[in-house]
Amino acid sequence: MSQLYVNEPSAQVGVRDGRIEIKYSDGMNKSLPIESIDGISLFGPVSISTHCIRECIERGIDVQYYSTTGKYFGRLGSTSHVNVARQRMQARLGDNESFRLALAKRIIRAKIHNQTVVLRRYTRSSDTIVDQEITAMKNYEAKIEGCQKIDELMGYEGIAARSYYDALSTLVVPEFRFTGRSRQPPLDAFNSMLSLGYTILMYAVYGALENRGLNPYFGFLHSDADKHPTLASDMMEEWRAVIVDSVVMSMVNGHEIKSENFYSVPDEPGIYLDKTGFNAFIGKLERRFAVDQKYLHDAEYAVSFRRAINLQALSLAQAIEAEDAGLYTPIIVR
Repeated sequence: MSQLYVNEPSAQVGVRDGRIEIKYSDGMNKSLPIESIDGISLFGPVSISTHCIRECIERGIDVQYYSTTGKYFGRLGSTSHVNVARQRMQARLGDNESFRLALAKRIIRAKIHNQTVVLRRYTRSSDTIVDQEITAMKNYEAKIEGCQKIDELMGYEGIAARSYYDALSTLVVPEFRFTGRSRQPPLDAFNSMLSLGYTILMYAVYGALENRGLNPYFGFLHSDADKHPTLASDMMEEWRAVIVDSVVMSMVNGHEIKSENFYSVPDEPGIYLDKTGFNAFIGKLERRFAVDQKYLHDAEYAVSFRRAINLQALSLAQAIEAEDAGLYTPIIVR
């Protein structure tokens, strides 16, 4: 199963005889078995037929809408997954500081650990030394267990993140050097890919949480924010470096993308992927989602990263129902 991405202006998505059909403005057509698709992401002025929407809803295939530059607008999906009892428990645990703190510690420790692993991987093929940043991050990771408040914990997470991005920026080829994390809008090519990747990752997590009957807006780590899926934001933390950052670093240092694959809008801030760069990045990201791995604690066999995200959503649901954050084990890479 895979995600279908359509970003061709004026493309039309429909369904016929059990196959998703995409018709492009240049006359080209594409056809895929609907059974091979678990989600459809539409970027920019792409249309989808009413019949196709209904078929997707009946089959539990989410349809997501984004702007041309990757801003998320919304989604269409079935309500068959709604679990009211589970969501009531989830909401109640949002006021349980002990559960929240225990869960946050597990996730943030995993996030920082995974970030240091990514840094070490890329120092092997670089003359740049980032031992100082890695040591600092490991020190912050060690402090997590002693935190008594969520705010204290998230403070260490933020400091570790700054060290991480500072180190990451020195490991990329000079063409893609950047200064810290920038978003809404991204101010350089590297951050442009990070932002797009993180948005796609967030809504992959969002869909997994919904499919397990959880409410993506009732979170535990981050502060509540209107119109922001806080739980999805919480649960994507362990995956950022593992999936998105690894893809961006691989593309940049592997010379799979160039600075001319990005553009800016006159008199407006922001750097964005052009059509060629977008297709290359999305293709690489989707292949990463499809990679089988054995990092998941509870899986006795290799599963794809996309499948692992769904299994982690189930694990979180079980931890919520048992009111025991210790039942949730974040992904830890080596």
